Amino acid sequence: MAFDWDDMRVFLAVARAESLSKAGKALKLDPATVGRRIARLEDRLGAALFAKSVQGYVLNSEGERLLAHATRAETALAQGAEELHGQAGQLSGVVRIGAPDGSANYLLPQVCAAICDENPGLEVQIVALPRVFNLSKREADMAITLSRPTAGRLMAQKITDYKLHLAATQGYQDSHPPIRRLKDLKGHRIIGYIPDMIFDKEVDYLAETGVDHVTLASNSVAVQVNWVRQGAGLAIVHDFCMPTLPDIRRVLPDKVSLTRTFYLVRHLDDKRVERLNRFAESFIAGVRREVARLEELANHAT
Repeated sequence: MAFDWDDMRVFLAVARAESLSKAGKALKLDPATVGRRIARLEDRLGAALFAKSVQGYVLNSEGERLLAHATRAETALAQGAEELHGQAGQLSGVVRIGAPDGSANYLLPQVCAAICDENPGLEVQIVALPRVFNLSKREADMAITLSRPTAGRLMAQKITDYKLHLAATQGYQDSHPPIRRLKDLKGHRIIGYIPDMIFDKEVDYLAETGVDHVTLASNSVAVQVNWVRQGAGLAIVHDFCMPTLPDIRRVLPDKVSLTRTFYLVRHLDDKRVERLNRFAESFIAGVRREVARLEELANHAT
């Protein structure tokens, strides 16, 4: 049975967006046209591909099976196009990266800008969200994670380890009771994650300090850092954030010192896509250098 690749493109867009309107926006088609194309594809296949409701379009088991094949075909076409255009020189096209907002705010802007400086035809999109990205639905081409994935058709490369410490501004410390032991933290305002929105066990930092209550909470690292910047309390802060906080000082560094790891995760079907391989190589090297540079600055400042 022959298929129109345009129908596959529509199928992939709806599978990833789970919405006719969102898929239509991505494809520059009106939702009614998208719906007709999906209906035509299902009619040709003799099988429904989606569970349809007022909430949207969600792949059923038949749709999941087709998605795996359609994704591989999409990857093969992209690889063929790259080879025909001889992309042995500069990188081009769009690369979308999903990342927790700590790295997205304090590391990736300068790293990605440097890669784009060397590759003027390249466009980089950073999706900064504190959650796990679904690479099978192509929410991103690659994602930074804090844990190595254990399921799915994914491949992971270790980027680098990084350090975190308990910290507060000098102004906060000067105006509050001294902190000499961990138990002294109970008399202080603690900043951290909203407990039921912790998206990865690796960000459950305060569990390692014995603190059981957070007064100021956010699912965003940027919000937490800005509270620290304003002298609102103490928080576990990435060392690579500290150079942006002029008055920050580590607290109990000999007792509260954490190490975590960044991984770069990609879909296994992209393993042979040379453009993404080359970008990943430059990206990993850039993040490693930037973490080392910023942590060195933090060590000299505190």
